Amino acid sequence: MPLGTLDRSPPPIFKQGPSALSKLMFFSALSLFLMVADTRFSITQPVRAALATALYPIQWLALQPVRAVQGSGEYFTGLSQANANSEDARRKLALQSLRAGQVEQLSQENSRLRKLLGLREQLATPVMAAEVLYDAADPYTRKVIIDKGMAQGVELGSPVLDESGVLGQVTRVHPLVSEVTLVIDRDLAIPVLNVRTGARSVAYGDPSTPGGGLELRFMGSNSDVQQGDLLTTSGVDGVYPPGLPVAKISRIERRAESAFSKIYCAPQALVTGARHVMVVKPVAGQIPTRPEADAMDAAQAPAKKGSAK
Repeated sequence: MPLGTLDRSPPPIFKQGPSALSKLMFFSALSLFLMVADTRFSITQPVRAALATALYPIQWLALQPVRAVQGSGEYFTGLSQANANSEDARRKLALQSLRAGQVEQLSQENSRLRKLLGLREQLATPVMAAEVLYDAADPYTRKVIIDKGMAQGVELGSPVLDESGVLGQVTRVHPLVSEVTLVIDRDLAIPVLNVRTGARSVAYGDPSTPGGGLELRFMGSNSDVQQGDLLTTSGVDGVYPPGLPVAKISRIERRAESAFSKIYCAPQALVTGARHVMVVKPVAGQIPTRPEADAMDAAQAPAKKGSAK
């Protein structure tokens, strides 16, 4: 019998449901729909929160060997290194004592000036200590996970600092943990102030730089910027308190064919090895209401109703 006459169709017992191509098209369309719906309406946020809560004990157990190795390494630190750290700590303590005296004097002068000008006192900024658990699994972003979440009062959008400056911002809050987007992530932008010139600008994350960095965009080629200028938070966005160190300008490229300069910045915070951080409440949530204005509005309300009649 010629081979062309053979029946190549599968037996009826193997014909179950739609074809493989139909299944592929259906599930591809379903996946695309779910991704778009999650981006626009965040329909999977409760599922993420539940999974993060359920996986937290497993993550904690998985981190115990790492912490044990770190603890053993710290235990076997040499005596010479301990002495060097002690000497460095004494030097920093003396410097901090000197700065504390200067800050106290400046605070008193600032208080007198504010009373003289009738300005309100600066808002006290609530902070919360947290520990970095691990880096986020997404290789295309620069994010870390901290051990404080919704149960501890962490708010979405809260700034996160380490001992050197701004580390990032809370972009997702789960019941027991939170996700922090680092300042070097391409999706994060921070309004900054040049301490030397007082010029305001916006620093964007630049993960393409080796080790991660930031970039000042849309700065004119003739703008007054210099290598080594310190950039701090400007406080105009209602998120970051003003005056927090963000980065220092490390390199400037002025191009004749472009109206803008290419300005690279090095972050002040330890973005690649931070372990203990501080979570700061957003500035917008700290602004109190004005009781005088509320009382005045309440007193004027009956008068307005009477004039309307």
